[in-house]
Amino acid sequence: MGRLRAAVLADGWLGGGEALMDDLFLDPKEEVAIRQRLTLVALGKAPADRVLRVGRLLDVHGREWLDDQEIVIAGKRIAWVGPAGTWPGAAAERHDRPDLMAVPGFGEAHKHIESTHLTPEWDAAMVIPRGCTWTCEASHEFSNVDGPHNLDFWLMARRAGMPNKIFPLPGSAVPPTGYESSGGWFGGPEQTAFMAHPMVAGLDEVMDWPAVWNPENPAYERLWGMIGATFAGRGVVEGHAAGLTELPEINAFAAAGLASDHEGRGAREVREKLRRGLFCEIRPQSMEEIFAGLIAEGQQDWSQFALITDDRSASDTIRMGATDYNVRLAMKCGIPPEVAIQMVTINPARHMRLTPWVGSLAPGRFADVVLLSDLETLDIAEVWADGLQVSEGPRYIGEVAKINYPDWATRTVNLPLPLSPADFAILAPEDRIQMQAAVLRPFHWWDDFLEATLPVIDGAVQRDRDQNITKFAIVDRYSGTGGVAKMFWKGTGPATDDTALACSVGHDSHNIWCVGSSDAAMAQAVNALREMQGGWALVVKGELAATVRYEVGGLMTCRSAEELDAEMQALYKAAEQVDWMWEPTATPRWPKGMPERLAFATLTCAPWRWVLVAPSPRAPEGFVNVTNGKTHPIVW
Repeated sequence: MGRLRAAVLADGWLGGGEALMDDLFLDPKEEVAIRQRLTLVALGKAPADRVLRVGRLLDVHGREWLDDQEIVIAGKRIAWVGPAGTWPGAAAERHDRPDLMAVPGFGEAHKHIESTHLTPEWDAAMVIPRGCTWTCEASHEFSNVDGPHNLDFWLMARRAGMPNKIFPLPGSAVPPTGYESSGGWFGGPEQTAFMAHPMVAGLDEVMDWPAVWNPENPAYERLWGMIGATFAGRGVVEGHAAGLTELPEINAFAAAGLASDHEGRGAREVREKLRRGLFCEIRPQSMEEIFAGLIAEGQQDWSQFALITDDRSASDTIRMGATDYNVRLAMKCGIPPEVAIQMVTINPARHMRLTPWVGSLAPGRFADVVLLSDLETLDIAEVWADGLQVSEGPRYIGEVAKINYPDWATRTVNLPLPLSPADFAILAPEDRIQMQAAVLRPFHWWDDFLEATLPVIDGAVQRDRDQNITKFAIVDRYSGTGGVAKMFWKGTGPATDDTALACSVGHDSHNIWCVGSSDAAMAQAVNALREMQGGWALVVKGELAATVRYEVGGLMTCRSAEELDAEMQALYKAAEQVDWMWEPTATPRWPKGMPERLAFATLTCAPWRWVLVAPSPRAPEGFVNVTNGKTHPIVW
C-alpha cells in the first residue's frame, strides 16, 4: 500500500504516471491500481502522460475505420480513445500524426523466439519496427535446455525494460517423448506452478499425439497432468495436429481439449479442423493454398484464424519481415487488409484470453500502436510500445535492455571431456566384411526404416558414398555422460572427405546433432561447439572452416540481428566449398546445398515414426519408433 499512498495527490486522486508502478508484468495487485488511475484519466480527473492524434484508427472489434482520433496514454496503457478534441483532460505531451493510420500492435499466437536465434531483447529490436509488440512464446525449446529456469528466462528481458510483451507458454514437449530426455521435465505439478504466474497464458503446443490418446504410452500421465493443470488455471491448451487429417483423429484431438492447430497444409484439412472448433493458426508456407481454397469455398467468418510465424531465423526476418510479412502475404492471397490485421491483433488475443491487455486500441490495453503510411502495402512509419515511440521506419530507436545472462543460461553444453573419433564409430563383430544397416532420410515419415548393405573395414561399419549414405549422430549435451547415438542416413550430409556439420539446435530436445564424412571431422565439429557452448560448426577437409555462436542456451546469441546474420552468411559461404549429398524426401521443403533444415529433421513428434535420439534406458542405441516404443539394432 505504500506505493499507492505515494501516488495519491492532495485532492485524493491517483496520479504520478510511472511513479505508480513499473507495469511490466500482469500483476493482480498492481492491475487494480493501474486501472483505478486509468479510470480517472479517462474522466479527465487525473492527467495523462501523452496524447497521440492520428488521421485514422482501426477499431478491430467492429472492423471499422474512425477518422481523426486521439489515443490518450497514461503510463504504459491506453486510458481513452475517441474523436480528437473531445477528451476533457490535460496531458504532459501531445503528438500529432494526421497523415498516418493507427492499428493495434501485432501479436503472435505461436512463435518460437529461439528460432530467430536472438535473445528476447534483440529479437524485440528486430521485430518491433515490423509491427510486432507481443508474443505468445512457445517455449519448449529453452524448456528442454533448462526447464527449471525456463520462466525466469522469459521474464528476464521484460524485467529489464524490454517493450515487447512475452506471454510464456511452458513446453508440453519437455521432454518431447517418453523415449528421450533433455534438460527439463514438466508434468502436472510444474504446470500448476507455471499457471500461477499471470503472464503464463497456457500450455505450449501438445505435440506427442500418441501419448495423448494411448494410456500405455510412457508420457500419457505426464501430458494429461499438464493438460489438467492448464484447465485448472483457465489457460489455453495449444495443439499440434501434424498429419491428423481424418475425422476420427480430428474429433479426438478436439475432444482432448487441444484448442488450436498450426500444422494445416491444405484447405480441406483446415476446414474440417475449423468445423470441430479448432482455432486455425496459419503459417506462411501453407497460407496461399489454404486461403485460396477457403476463399473459393466462400469462407466469410475469419474470426477463428490467426497468422503466425512459428519458426523464422533472424536472417530470414531481415530479408522477409516478421508479422508484417505474414499480413502482407495474407493480403496477397485475397484477405482484406482489415481482416488480415484482425488475424494478428484481436483474433489471437481473444484465443489466448489476453484481450484486457493486448489486441486492440482500446482503454486498459497496453499503448502499442502501429502507424501506417499506406494500408495496401502495409508500410509501417512508426511503432509505439508501452506508450512511447520505439521505431522510426525500419529502425528501432528504443533502448535495448541490458542483460548479463547467468551461467545457467550460458553454460548449457555439458560435455566434460572432448569427444574422439572412436565415439562416432559403429563397430562390427569380428570377421564381418559387411553388415546390414538401418537407414533414415531427413523427414522420414514412413512406417518402416530403410535398409542397406554397408562394408566393414578395420572392424567398423563404413559410409557408402555410392549409395548416398553417410553418418548422422546425436550427442547428449545435458546429462554429462557425453553419450553418442549414431547411425546411417541417406541423402544428406557432406560427400567431401573429412567434412562435418554440427549444430546445438536440434528440435525439440536440442541435443547436438552432427553429420559427417569421417568420424574425425565429426568429433572436431562437436568439440568446437563444446568450446563455444553452442551454435554451428563446419569442418571442411579436416579444418574448422566456419562457426556461428549461440552462447545462450545453445539456441540464441545476445547481439543484434545484423551481427548474427553476418556470421551466418560466412557459414553459408564456407559451405559452398562442400559437395553436399541430396535426394528427395517426404517434404518438398528439403532444399539442396548445406542441410540447414537438419535442425528440424531431429523432431520426434507426429508424423515421425522411427527417429534417432540420445541414448537412454528405453533406447540404448537411440534408435526408436516413437509411436510404439519399438527399438531396433543400428547394424546386424
